[in-house]
Amino acid sequence: MLVYIHVPFCSTRCRYCAFYSNPLGRGVDPAASPVVRDYVDTLFMELAHWGDRLGGSTVQTVFFGGGTPSLLPPRVVGLIMERIGRYFKLAHKAEVTLEANPESLRGGHRVAQYLDAGINRLSIGIQSLDESMLRMLGRPHKAQDSLHAAFLAREAGCANINVDLMWGLPGQSVRQWLQTLKDVMRMSPDHISAYGLTIEPGTPLELDVEDGRLILPPERDQNIMFMEGAALLEQHGYMHYEISNFARMGFQCRHNMGYWEGEDYLGIGPSATSTIAGRRWTNPASQKAWDSRTRDGSLGQEVEELDPQTRVLELLMLRLRTARGLRVKAYREMTGRDFVRDHQRLVQALHENGLIRIRNGYLRLTRSGMLVSNSILSNLFARTREVLKQGLAPGAKPDVNPAAGIGTGSLGEAVLAEQAAGQLVGSFGSSGGDQGSAEENIVVPAGPLGHKRTTSRNAEIRPVQWPKA
Repeated sequence: MLVYIHVPFCSTRCRYCAFYSNPLGRGVDPAASPVVRDYVDTLFMELAHWGDRLGGSTVQTVFFGGGTPSLLPPRVVGLIMERIGRYFKLAHKAEVTLEANPESLRGGHRVAQYLDAGINRLSIGIQSLDESMLRMLGRPHKAQDSLHAAFLAREAGCANINVDLMWGLPGQSVRQWLQTLKDVMRMSPDHISAYGLTIEPGTPLELDVEDGRLILPPERDQNIMFMEGAALLEQHGYMHYEISNFARMGFQCRHNMGYWEGEDYLGIGPSATSTIAGRRWTNPASQKAWDSRTRDGSLGQEVEELDPQTRVLELLMLRLRTARGLRVKAYREMTGRDFVRDHQRLVQALHENGLIRIRNGYLRLTRSGMLVSNSILSNLFARTREVLKQGLAPGAKPDVNPAAGIGTGSLGEAVLAEQAAGQLVGSFGSSGGDQGSAEENIVVPAGPLGHKRTTSRNAEIRPVQWPKA
């Protein structure tokens, strides 16, 4: 089981952020804030609530996300980890990640204290190393803070460091983005998450873009940022193991891999979502409502039972985000049907456009396919819904956990082998074996990409001629 702890506090809200958060204001000491103390008290109650119901479950990963979790004092993080260990079984060498803003790590002693509290992976929200872009995004730190934070984290003994970056920012050029990657790699992080900017409805950034005060890079430039950025990272030893994530060998984020491979996860805190044994629920978004529901014991009572169709669609969506891809046999196990036969014309069209490949029983998106992943998934969903109207075939096991027996231990070796074989080379047929409508039930990971995009400065992906159902 995975555990996600949502920490809703930040010093100021970033101008692009649509997550639930509670800005405390600059200069406010979280340790002295009554709202933070109330949050921690309620968090302890929620952990006890689920400990009574799920006690004995083994926790493989813990992820403190937000918000800005590094606003919590290390002592409080340690108390939370102590409660998790009290109510659940914390796996040996469990991955424990803390998201941190650079300015909150200015003192090297603070990083050491987080490590003592049980954190063994830091995810530093750098986003950009350009001062003007940091101001435009509403980030509270400066570029120098990012460089200093990475140095302090390593000096304090943190052996697993991720940095978050954003590309496709207003006013950003391809050259600037590639230079940002080069500068970040000089920090020698173990993992790099690179997300294309998503303009979220109702955010200040959306208003600026709509009013023309900010201009997004041309789509062609954004395509080049993705393609050339990924190639640059791979040249320097960072495996492209998921659409938006790159890691050195052995440093893939185990928590996120658990999501993508269909593991059970427990979300703690306001707005956090959980999925356990095919049942899904989401906590109230506001801290007040979450506190009330926790105190009256009604958390998790509004449960959604995931039907077979939703399970299959999530299998497709989550697995196709990864370099490993969809294990075709998993589709057969869940539906009793043959994936390639069910989607034959669509698969053929995707292959002919160089967007997918099938090898050794796995269907994967090529890097060009990753650029149009939303369109590919939309068409796969439409065809899968039509197929499943006929019902599941005899022997189908829609409740089977598609992650069972897969694990992530050999992922790095598998990705390296695929890269050595030429990841962007299509191989259709080489081994075909072994939210309205249903999307409302699907939890979509962050970092969606756009639609038609280009593969290089001079080569454009041909428009896909989607076959009619």
